[in-house]
Amino acid sequence: MAEASVLATPGARPAAMSHKALWAAAIGNLLEWYDFGVYAYLASAIAAKFFPGSDPTASLLASFAAFGVGFLARPLGGIVIGRLGDTKGRKTALVLTIFLMALGTVGLGLLPSYDSIGVWAPILLVILRLVQGLAAGGEWGTSTAFMIEWAPQDRRGFFGSFQQVSTAGGTLLGSAVAAIMTSALSSDAMLDWGWRVPFLLSVLLLAVGAYMRQSVGETPSYEASREAVADQPVVAGLPLGALAFGFTIFWTIAYYTLLAWMPSFTQRFAGLSASQALWSNTIGLIAMVIAVPCWGALSDKVGRRPILMASAILIGLLSYPLFSLMAGGTGLALVLPIQILFGILLALYSGAGPAAISEIFPTHLRSTWMSSGYALAVAIFGGFAPFIATWLIQVTGSPLAPTYLYLLPSAVISLLVIWSLKETAGAKLA
Repeated sequence: MAEASVLATPGARPAAMSHKALWAAAIGNLLEWYDFGVYAYLASAIAAKFFPGSDPTASLLASFAAFGVGFLARPLGGIVIGRLGDTKGRKTALVLTIFLMALGTVGLGLLPSYDSIGVWAPILLVILRLVQGLAAGGEWGTSTAFMIEWAPQDRRGFFGSFQQVSTAGGTLLGSAVAAIMTSALSSDAMLDWGWRVPFLLSVLLLAVGAYMRQSVGETPSYEASREAVADQPVVAGLPLGALAFGFTIFWTIAYYTLLAWMPSFTQRFAGLSASQALWSNTIGLIAMVIAVPCWGALSDKVGRRPILMASAILIGLLSYPLFSLMAGGTGLALVLPIQILFGILLALYSGAGPAAISEIFPTHLRSTWMSSGYALAVAIFGGFAPFIATWLIQVTGSPLAPTYLYLLPSAVISLLVIWSLKETAGAKLA
């Protein structure tokens, strides 16, 4: 009865319930992004097991292409699961996503290699990545809406930042597990069976996330908007979805270039071993996870736009000189502080971003169009970022090509979108 009375009052958000909802969404999100992201850190082993060939670069490109295929399903997941979140509730959608992600990840851990079943191995791998993509497409927007709608009006930046804390935390967990496995096992053991362990650990993680999500009710904002879902056609949100798309372009390219692809770059051009590259990336992720809520809280005080613009400008301008320094092959002593700096700068966007993109939409369209716009941008620009970065280097012969042909243009595009948005920090949710 207490919960029912709270939900009957639009905007009522008792602190205990708000914090419980925040952690339920964040922990489930962390586990899903561990599942989705661990693939990138084991790309070399996956390339050898599922895409064998005489050219290591071609095999790695095939592996990254399969990584990107998972992102192709994200727009569909954003539309279907995002709409489910707007019509049947955020909670229903979030429980579905965590089970789909676990199915895809455990399946990858159990999948026979190319040597065992031939061409069916890469085919099944792609199918499982598509399942993961469906889950990820619905997860991001729905969990973000869940957090923002439970947040106090003057703390949405801080609450929303935990969406990215949990996303980066899941990536961090995947990177750390891969680093531990790579350090603890010989290269032969890692290639033989060790690469499967991080995927199979998803079984243990699933129960925690599912329990947390089942234990929390719907948001007050969603309950108050139920009638609006039926009154207004879903296509009314299309222009706002386009803004979310442009908003996300820099965010996703920077995230997947500076994090998912970075271990491959530092091994090839910065003189790091596989273990050093993973540990350096892990420490950079830790710096990001620590910084994100600080920038999210700051956005509640100074506004979203200054924080977002600072991130795009600084990363856009600094990526070329910093990648130039790393490409000199000077080793871990130089790469590590650069990765920490990139983590902190990316945290600016990731801290203010979830609240800013959520505040573009009215509640009854938020899950559908935020999920769809975000997922489509990630599918086109982010999921294939490791592939595109590797391809750009191969085509141009320059290890710096991704910085000026991919990162910098994306920063300009998203800056224009941010400039067009109204400042929404502290404003009431529509």
